[in-house]
Amino acid sequence: MSRLIPHPGLSALLVFVWMVMVNDLTFGTLFLGLVVGLTVPLFTDAYWPQRPRLNFLAGLAYIGIVLWDIVVANFEVAAIILFKPNHKLQPAWLVIPLELDTPEAITVFAGTISLTPGTVSADVSACGTYLLVHALHAPDPAAEIARTKARYETRLKEIFA
Repeated sequence: MSRLIPHPGLSALLVFVWMVMVNDLTFGTLFLGLVVGLTVPLFTDAYWPQRPRLNFLAGLAYIGIVLWDIVVANFEVAAIILFKPNHKLQPAWLVIPLELDTPEAITVFAGTISLTPGTVSADVSACGTYLLVHALHAPDPAAEIARTKARYETRLKEIFA
């Protein structure tokens, strides 16, 4: 079974995304979604030599936290733009030391930071132990780094354990 469907989670995600993109619930749409969901993982299986073990329950909790943080950050960025004059902003480059060791976990961490308004992941060091992040307003960069690591990285370590 694992040979026919090498990545069942990816297959399910592809079928779901296909159905959402087409925005039509018919047999033909579902059939085409299943074709895409089954063939793409088969052709890309060689590029995934090791699959990370995931804690899906922790992953669902992480998604909820990230969605909440995105909503809150939208209001914070709007307040900064509307009520703070530009000369009072304190943008900063943050160098976040990484404890994550898998490329998938680092990618999710960097993506999470970029999804949150007011921050952008700019680069991962060549050795893979630091993440360079630009923050729109960070009066205390050390506290911002500690908050980001505590909020996201510790949870990602649980997910990708």
